[in-house]
Amino acid sequence: MTQQLFSLAGKVALVTGASSGIGRHSANVLANAGAKVIACARRLDKLETLVSKIRSTGGTAEAVQLDITDNASIDSMFEMAHKSVGLVDILVNCAGIAKTGGFLELDDATWDQVFAVNLDGLRKLSQEVTSQLIKAKRPGVIINVASVAGMSAAPGWTVYATSKAAVIHLTKNMATELWRHNIRVNALCPGYFPTEMNQEFFASNEGKEYLKRLPPRRIGNLEELTGPLLLLASDASSYMTGVALPVDGGHAIRLV
Repeated sequence: MTQQLFSLAGKVALVTGASSGIGRHSANVLANAGAKVIACARRLDKLETLVSKIRSTGGTAEAVQLDITDNASIDSMFEMAHKSVGLVDILVNCAGIAKTGGFLELDDATWDQVFAVNLDGLRKLSQEVTSQLIKAKRPGVIINVASVAGMSAAPGWTVYATSKAAVIHLTKNMATELWRHNIRVNALCPGYFPTEMNQEFFASNEGKEYLKRLPPRRIGNLEELTGPLLLLASDASSYMTGVALPVDGGHAIRLV
């Protein structure tokens, strides 16, 4: 009974940012749960490696190159996805970039770049998926990967934290509008996990000192995101929408 509750058999899941880090892990998790996965990112070589691994364990996956800041790339991706696996049931918006710097250091180019990926691209994909689901009168799930940095002030990460706060607020507005169409929208808010974006920081003395202020004194393991991700993607969370779920090892209550 419990296993069936978390099963994604027969579902099609689209994961952006799937070439590395949390996106790559998410694609593997959803495929292992039975979903047909469309793995999207700019780096096609890394996607093909991921898809080969999923297929080698009996899963179903397709690699589709995608630049979420390019409308033509988005249109092409959906066309290819529909031909190969059909309508998307589950969308995991994981593509993102991080830029450091305080408020006074911000310039227009950095602000626009971060918001183009972290918010605008997410919005465009979500609108396309939900429009198709509503037209087909099918239920669906959207998981927006935000960050605990979007849940409170994050000095030195102003534009990144602000973009993720916007993702959380957009998630709540989407949930309010889409519940009547049986489409659930939630945000997964990771703390620090090993990704290409933060590996240099946590190898530094500053990063090591920062970890000492977190309750578990370490960053998370990607496997520790598996349960929360499956919860939000499956019928196990059928009564959850508009939630911003932190998975942060107590980051939000860290000792400062």
